[in-house]
Amino acid sequence: MQPFSINTSVNVDANAILDFPAGARSSRASYDAGMGAAKFAKSAATNNSNGNAASESRGGFRPNHSRNSVRGLITVPTFQGAFVSNGLAAEFPFFMIGTDPAEGGTTTIPAKIVSFSLNLHDVSGGVTSAPFAPTEQLTLHSPNFEEADYTSGKHIQFGDAVQRAEFFNNMREDWHTELKPEVVDRVTLDIPPTVRVRFPDGSIKTVPAYVILTARNGNKFVLLLDLVFNATIIPAAINEINAGVYTTDAINMALVFNTSLFSLNAQGGVGDCCVGGFHTYANDDATPQSRWIFAFASWSLPGIFRGGVADVTSMSHEIAEALNDPFIDNIVPAWQFPGLALGTCQGNLETGDPVEVLANSVFPVRIKDDGVNFLFHPQTEALLQWFEQGLPSDAIGGAFSYPDTMSLTATASACAAPPTT
Repeated sequence: MQPFSINTSVNVDANAILDFPAGARSSRASYDAGMGAAKFAKSAATNNSNGNAASESRGGFRPNHSRNSVRGLITVPTFQGAFVSNGLAAEFPFFMIGTDPAEGGTTTIPAKIVSFSLNLHDVSGGVTSAPFAPTEQLTLHSPNFEEADYTSGKHIQFGDAVQRAEFFNNMREDWHTELKPEVVDRVTLDIPPTVRVRFPDGSIKTVPAYVILTARNGNKFVLLLDLVFNATIIPAAINEINAGVYTTDAINMALVFNTSLFSLNAQGGVGDCCVGGFHTYANDDATPQSRWIFAFASWSLPGIFRGGVADVTSMSHEIAEALNDPFIDNIVPAWQFPGLALGTCQGNLETGDPVEVLANSVFPVRIKDDGVNFLFHPQTEALLQWFEQGLPSDAIGGAFSYPDTMSLTATASACAAPPTT
């Protein structure tokens, strides 16, 4: 999703008119799913589309020994590095959340959670609820926040495990990036059955605000129109910022239950599905500029999406990507999605995206703690070394993905032009 300003706010009801993004083919352009969005394909459907080097040693990690190396910003602690890619005459800098791995130490980042429960009103006056409360405690006890053992370290959180795997041969042993979760608000939203949308040709059409579907295993799930998301959850997030609940030193999260986003095409038909999460940041116009890191994610029931997606898959995806690309501007050599049609490419350091298209994208982790005994399904992530498009990897054990090092066994392929026939 593109950054959003804290100075905008929109409300939605059945009489509201929401604007389709100008010049776009899909309402998805309102948040740009290619920039940090976890896009999952329904298992009940057949559609599985998604959407430069001075030479140092491969992986050329060059830290900027600074607690917060982004000058002119009030935001989370970050460190800076760079890499070079084989065959390209450019250097690729990046910012990540935390402290320089070579300096070591533990950086603790607040994870400020606002849970959103949806009351979905239908045309007959009935209401179907999608409450987050039943999964709140499991979320807080998930591997994103509870400790488990990984090959990159013992008694550590999932995101920390991935980061340590990435910089395993460049870090001090005591280097950690930890999240401290807190549910800071609980919000209930009333969603009308339909909304009106103004399309590029000037026409105004009534379209569904949401759809409730049933997966093959019988689990029901909600698809929320992305324009409605923008008119409800984004303004609510802005309110949390203005109230001082979301803060610049945190990863600020909006969590929902079993709800993904769908888009419209420019003709008013269904354009795209299904976005289960994304990360971005909010900013103000002051100098220095404040930036609030923001992530949206859904708790998913099993069997709805391919790849083993369940429970905290999308949350782990977005946390890992926020740690690796907090300002959604870490550019890397354009890479080809594994197993998808030639020309299906991205060019950013979005660590979850290359893996989410695989037949198995998750790495089950069982947590037994405080009365919880649950098998969670965080997502395996592509490591920085995969994006560098060279060999060998200097990550833990020469890996290109983690924790499942067999998900990506070689570096990324450069983006290829689609076939002409």
